[in-house]
Amino acid sequence: MTNSIPEIRDSELMFVIGSNTSEAHPIIAMEMKRARQRGAKLIVADPRKIWMAEHADLHLQLKPGTDVWLLQAMAHVIINENLVDHEFIEKHTDGFDAVVEAVKPYTPEEAEKVTGVPAEDIRTTARQYATTQKAGIYYTLGITEHTHGTDNVYCLANLVLMTGHLGKRSAGMNPLRGQNNVQGANDAGATPIFYPGYQPVTDEAARLKFETAWGVPLSPNNGLNLNVMMKELTKGNIKGMYVMGEDIVISEPNVSQVEMGLNKCEFLVCQEIFHNVTTGYADVVLPATCFAEKDGVFTNTDRRVQRVRKAVNPPGNARADWKILCDVARTAGYPMPNYADPGEVYEEMAQLTPKVAGISHRRLDENIRGLQWPCTDQDDPGTPTMHMDGPAIGTAPFQVVQYRPSAELPDDEFPLVLSTGRTLYHYNAATQTRRDPGTVAKQDQNFIEVNRRDARKLGLNHGELVKIASRRGEIRAQVWISPRVKPGCTWMPMHFAESRANILTNDAGDNVTGTGEYKVCAVRLEKLPSSNGATYSQSEIGHPVLNDKQR
Repeated sequence: MTNSIPEIRDSELMFVIGSNTSEAHPIIAMEMKRARQRGAKLIVADPRKIWMAEHADLHLQLKPGTDVWLLQAMAHVIINENLVDHEFIEKHTDGFDAVVEAVKPYTPEEAEKVTGVPAEDIRTTARQYATTQKAGIYYTLGITEHTHGTDNVYCLANLVLMTGHLGKRSAGMNPLRGQNNVQGANDAGATPIFYPGYQPVTDEAARLKFETAWGVPLSPNNGLNLNVMMKELTKGNIKGMYVMGEDIVISEPNVSQVEMGLNKCEFLVCQEIFHNVTTGYADVVLPATCFAEKDGVFTNTDRRVQRVRKAVNPPGNARADWKILCDVARTAGYPMPNYADPGEVYEEMAQLTPKVAGISHRRLDENIRGLQWPCTDQDDPGTPTMHMDGPAIGTAPFQVVQYRPSAELPDDEFPLVLSTGRTLYHYNAATQTRRDPGTVAKQDQNFIEVNRRDARKLGLNHGELVKIASRRGEIRAQVWISPRVKPGCTWMPMHFAESRANILTNDAGDNVTGTGEYKVCAVRLEKLPSSNGATYSQSEIGHPVLNDKQR
C-alpha cells in the first residue's frame, strides 16, 4: 500500500475493484464506512453485488476477467477529456505517450460491449476519480488472480500516475493483504526472487552482501514461483517439499494435480498448528505455535510493523516457527546462530535491509501503534504515506497494456463462469475457523451462488444439492439462488475440504507472477436426481478421497 489504513476515513473518493472488502477485510471496510458517513463517494467494480456494491454511489458490475477493458476505457476518458495531471506526468513519469496511443481503441462504448458496464458509468467513474484530490484505489485478489493479473495492476498504476494521485494522503494505490502477516512474510524474503526487503536475488551486490552475512554461497538465479512449483511437483521433478502454514490441497488451483504431485513427492514436511488435508500426505509434521503463543512482529497491509507478545503457553510439543527452522538448519549442517529471541532475528534482518533498518523490537515497544517502512534509521519516524517527494525509484514508468481474454471461457459444454473467494465466516482453507462452533453455525457447508435465470433453465431450487463440473474435476454443493451474480456467472467459496472449489479452478498462471486464475473458469451445473428440493448436511456432500500415504 502506498498509503495507510487510517487515511481511508478522510477519503473523498474510494475506488474499490476486485475486493469484497466487508467480508475479506472487515476492519478496513469499517474505515471505508466511516469515510462514507463523512460524505466520501464509493465506486465499486465487481462482478458480484457484494455488500460494498449495495452501498456504493456506483456499481460497475463487469463480466469476470474484463478488468483491463474497464480500466483502459477509464484511461481513455481521462486522456481524451484532458483530465490528466500534466505537471506530475512531466516531472515524475516516463512512457506516457505510448499509453496515450495504446488506449485509443478502448472507448467506453466498446468497453460496454465487452464488460457489460454502461459507457456512461465508465465516463462518470473516470471523471470523478480524475477530478477528486483524495481519491484512492483499493484492490485485492479479484484483480490479481487472473492470467492477466499483472496487466490489471499495471492499468491501475497507470490511472494513479496519469492523475497524479501518488504521494498524497488518502489517495494512492492500495493492495489489501489477506492475512495479518502476509506483508511481513514478503518483506522478510519469502519469495523466490527477493532477499529480505525486495533486494533481487539476481542483483550481484545484494547477493554478495547476504553471502558475506550468512557465510554461504547463494544462487544468482530466481527460484520457482508457487504455480510453477506445483506443476513441477506433478511432473515428479520435486523430490522434497517443506510446507509451512498452508493447506495447499485446499488452496491451490486444480488441486487434483497437486494431490498427484504429493503422491510422487519422496519427502514432505508440514509445519502446522493443526492437522489438515495436506498434513495427511506428510512424512513429518512439526507442531508450531499460533499467533497467541509466540513473540515477534507482524507487518500488516499498510507496511505497519507491530509487536506481537505471547499470551498463552503452547500445547504439547508445539514450538515457535523460528526455533524449529533454526534447529532444522543446524541439523542439516548449517551453523545457524544461537539467537536469544526473535528480536535478534529481526535485528539481523534490519542490518541487511535498508527499508527496515530503523525498526527494532525496542523501538516497537516504545511505539505501540507500530512503525511503517520505509524506516531507514533510528531517528526515522516511519512512512505513513509513500512517494511524497516523488516516486521512490526516481521516475515511475507507465506500462503499455493490451487486453487478453481469460485462459478458459464458457462454451457449449461448460456454459457458466465460476469465480471463487472468501466469506466473512471462514478464512482460506478454514484450518482454524471450521474448528470454532460459532463460525460453523453461521456457515457449515459449501454453496454455489447461481442467478435465478440460470437456475430456472436448469430446474434448480434454492438449497438443492448440485454437481458442479469443470474440465479438471467435479464436486457437489448446495445451490444458493442469488441476485448477487449476473446471468451466466456463478460464485462459490473455497473453504470446504469436503467440497473443494479448487478441484474446479484453472491453474493457468499469470505470465509474470504465476498466480493461478481462480476468478475465471468454465463450469456446468447438473441437477442430481435425488435432490427433490431437500437440503443436505456436510456428511452428505462427501469427503476427500484418501491419498496414497493415508492408505
